[in-house]
Amino acid sequence: MNWFIKNVLAKETIIMKIYDELVERGLIAQVTNEEKVKELVDNGKATFYIGFDPTADSLHVGHFMTLVLMKRLQMAGNKPIALIGGGTGMIGDPSGRSDMRSMMTNEIIDYNCECFKKQMSKFIHFGEEDNDAKMRNNADWLRNLDFMEFMREVGVHFNVANMLRARAYENRMAREGGLTFFEMSYMILQGYDFYRLYKDEGCNLEFGGDDQWSNMLAGTDLIRKKTGKDDAYAMTIILLTKSDGTKMGKTAGGAVWLDPEKTSPYDFYQYWRNTADADVIKFMKVLTFISIERINEIAAWEDQRINEAKEILAFEITKMVHGEEEAQKAQDAARAIFSTGSAENMPIVNITNNDFTDDEIDIRKLLVCAEFATSMSEGKRAVEQGGVSVNGNKISDPFCKFKPEDFNNEFILKKGKKKFCRVEL
Repeated sequence: MNWFIKNVLAKETIIMKIYDELVERGLIAQVTNEEKVKELVDNGKATFYIGFDPTADSLHVGHFMTLVLMKRLQMAGNKPIALIGGGTGMIGDPSGRSDMRSMMTNEIIDYNCECFKKQMSKFIHFGEEDNDAKMRNNADWLRNLDFMEFMREVGVHFNVANMLRARAYENRMAREGGLTFFEMSYMILQGYDFYRLYKDEGCNLEFGGDDQWSNMLAGTDLIRKKTGKDDAYAMTIILLTKSDGTKMGKTAGGAVWLDPEKTSPYDFYQYWRNTADADVIKFMKVLTFISIERINEIAAWEDQRINEAKEILAFEITKMVHGEEEAQKAQDAARAIFSTGSAENMPIVNITNNDFTDDEIDIRKLLVCAEFATSMSEGKRAVEQGGVSVNGNKISDPFCKFKPEDFNNEFILKKGKKKFCRVEL
């Protein structure tokens, strides 16, 4: 255990045990045996795993709370296992889905797995010491299974009637196309993952989102049936949603990624800076390491300090993902833009000659290129509503056009009060 973890752990232990802190922060949704799980994590005796299906080449905001949880538990002396779904990713989790996920090639899956490990290393420490994290890939035991042997060894322990009652399958069962056996097998495979990690790594605890509860119970049940022991547990954390009930991590331009090449540190900072007032304290509790005492102080601030609270939230999260230097640059840029309109450190949107038609590009197309609008029609409405300007000049014509030479000097595109970028050709 390194010096930093030892000292943080010593301080945190005096203040609050880790399980009570998770409760205080509102993270825990369901747990199979609270007394046993509390004993394990509080005493640093949990070897726990969390699964990540490599559906893209970057982790996104939806994964972030899970990564923070892993870090909290490792700091308390517990051993994390990051399980990459190189095998299960070939099927895709049907939980909460109304349609079947598209199938990926082995090559794409393997590439995505490598990207995940690189990003995870920013949050959890991989190594060979007692509570250092370990990465496993379920492709190691799933891709070359003998189907008949697997059915005899594992499939015999799964009751189809019980599986069909799982919440994970509700959306798919209600659709006209129904649920395929291909997708239904995901629960069996995830249950088998826990069994393999239990045998191979001494893993005694699985964490996951609350939508994974049925799959996680399948794992604890399989271990009990295969070993006769009842010493494997499961705990789910809340699903990260906004106060309006919508899913975190989605914008008009798509997902909010942890990879700076896919979502810039500035845009990442701005995503959190634009958090709804009602969500600020909740997100501080579940996504940052700001102490509960400090968060309670911030919660008591008057409404006129809400923007200050949002800046604290955005800075802390951006610092964890992109480092303190990038977080500071993003914060300075945002403050400069909002106060003076300065373009220093402003996010840059690059366009090419291919974006022009007859040597012209109109304002609607620029708004789409900047991801300030999802379509030309949405861009048109934004202009008509009076919320679009170029270099401080309001644009009233939704068909206003620009030539390549217009981009030789500074070209600042603004939509509303909070969206700015510098467009470069």
